[in-house]
Amino acid sequence: MIDEAVLNQEIDRQTRIILKGAAQLIGGEDLRRKLERSLRADTPLIVKLGLDPSAPDIHLGHAVVLRKLKQMQDLGHRIVIIIGDFTGKIGDPTGKSKGRRALSDKEVLENSLTYQEQVFRILDRNKTDIRYNGEWLELLNLGDVLKLASTTTVARMLERDDFQNRYAHNVPIGLHEFFYPLMQAYDSAAISADIELGGTDQTFNILMGRSLLKDMGKEPQAALFMPILEGLDGVEKMSKSLGNYIGVQEDAKVMFRKAMEVPDHLIIRYFELATDILPEELDLIKTALDSGCNPKDYKLLLARTITALYHTADETAAGEEFFRQAFTNKGIPDDIPCLEIPAVKGNLFDVITPLSQNGFTASGSEFRRLLAQGGIQLNARRAASLDTPVHDGDVLKIGKKKFVRLIVI
Repeated sequence: MIDEAVLNQEIDRQTRIILKGAAQLIGGEDLRRKLERSLRADTPLIVKLGLDPSAPDIHLGHAVVLRKLKQMQDLGHRIVIIIGDFTGKIGDPTGKSKGRRALSDKEVLENSLTYQEQVFRILDRNKTDIRYNGEWLELLNLGDVLKLASTTTVARMLERDDFQNRYAHNVPIGLHEFFYPLMQAYDSAAISADIELGGTDQTFNILMGRSLLKDMGKEPQAALFMPILEGLDGVEKMSKSLGNYIGVQEDAKVMFRKAMEVPDHLIIRYFELATDILPEELDLIKTALDSGCNPKDYKLLLARTITALYHTADETAAGEEFFRQAFTNKGIPDDIPCLEIPAVKGNLFDVITPLSQNGFTASGSEFRRLLAQGGIQLNARRAASLDTPVHDGDVLKIGKKKFVRLIVI
């Protein structure tokens, strides 16, 4: 027989881990009831994430939801990722001013495989089910579809901001687009989801699933929404196009260096959303920072923690050592200009033209002269020749006072 006090403590513990960093939970009582049943029966909850097979290059912003899934996986629950092979042919209009282009069968397959490759850098493959919603959606007949459509109204669909805006501005809305949230909701019924996760931009779709389960006489899923992670600029959301991102497949040296660029005011937020740190450990860090401890110490911990999630211990240590040699106590200013260079050969020869074109040297000849005289330093060490390799984040010192950080593109 389960000790009730111990049971309640475990429910509280799991709830706190699940809610760490979350933007909103809808169905809190449902979640607690599901956790109690799970613990009493020693059976995992079914946690759903739906993915549109658009094959993004995953960065830490995308990984916020995946990290939360990993935390629930570590609690013993079962993760079910649903690849929208069928709905991908419709196109999710979420947040768009017009309908998204539908994907072909070949694109859906290729993109879903690329997505899985990156997802399993975070999740345990052996504890994750990958399903394709074509498994059940392709079996629906016209009567089933009409019955599904009868569970909602046009007025309800027009509550979505993107549909509202398009309707108000006379931008066409295809009738088929209304079926996207309904079909995503049907996915929850097909797997009997206990919890569904998503970003705050997926609120309408996920709540549609909660409503549909109720309409079908089933226990509604709890809906957990994760916030948007700000990028390294501390203002805009993390985005590859804005260059303020940390990619999950980046080299350990690059990842560690970028993590050290997290603004002080976002240290806690990155711990919350980009790591699997436990709530009680996070409380200790908050207390230390509030007490006036040096933020750099905890930024180092953050960089180690993030890098270690995606790289081996040796790679993480090498990334930290590279950072210390290149950027710590070497007389390199904190605020220096950046220069984008092409990743052609990856050596000093590649930077000559960009440097002269952007005014860091008067000409290529001047750069070669300084190099020959020992006046060019790379990460506080004398550069020997034009064949000296350069990497993303390296710092060049040109002459006595001019510094520039290289960003390889």
